[in-house]
This record gives sequence, C-alpha cells and structure tokens, in this order.
Amino acid sequence: MTTVDARGIDAVLAESRQGVRRVTPLELAASHGALVVDTRTEAQRRRQGELPGAVVIDRTVLEWRLDPAGEHRIPEATGYDLEVVVVCRQGYSSSLAAASLRSIGLHRATDLEGGVEAWIAAGLPMSAGPADVRE
Repeated sequence: MTTVDARGIDAVLAESRQGVRRVTPLELAASHGALVVDTRTEAQRRRQGELPGAVVIDRTVLEWRLDPAGEHRIPEATGYDLEVVVVCRQGYSSSLAAASLRSIGLHRATDLEGGVEAWIAAGLPMSAGPADVRE
C-alpha cells in the first residue's frame, strides 16, 4: 500500500508564501516595471472589471508563457530576473501560481495580497477593458 502525503491545501498555501514578500494593492498601484499577470477567469473579469496594465494569462498555461527559455513564452518573458506579480480574485491561487513560477526560475515572482478584491476595497480603479489576453 502506498502512503500519500496528505498535507492539505492550507499547508501547501502556507509553504508557497513562506519567505515571500507579497505586494499590497497600494504598492502594486505605485510600482513600475513589474509584469502584472491576471489569472482570473473571464467570468470573474466580466463581473469585477479588468485590472489596468495587467496581462491576462490563463492559469493552465502560465508557466509556459512566462518561462524565458520556453518556445511558447510571451515577449515580456525576457529573463529569469523578471519581476512578476500574479493576481487572482482573492490572493490564494495567485500565491500557488507565484510559487510555481519561482520553481521554474523566476525568483522574483510574487502575488497581490488579497487579490483584485483587495484592490477594489482599497478604492483603486478597474477598467472596462478590453483586456490584454495572451493565449
């Protein structure tokens, strides 16, 4: 019989955030130069609006689009020193996505604390679109 490591999602999430400085909405609004990647679904973006300046990349292809050595990378994926801020609805899946990006060498990958919901709660602007969707 095989033993399964059943740590649970809370432990995995905590591990993904360990030693990482997450970005607050006000810090993200004031930052310059970071590649902001929105991984929310189309339905979530339709309800909440588009995050100004963000590139939309589906979570299922995120690593392939951002790996600078990959043949399916986007033009902005210029090197492993690229600062990437991943954004989701509430800041949970973005933490896991940022950890995955760090595991492929993007050591400056982080996420938006509280996600788009925290951005909106801080009174920061959303856009009606169109989104910069990368496939």
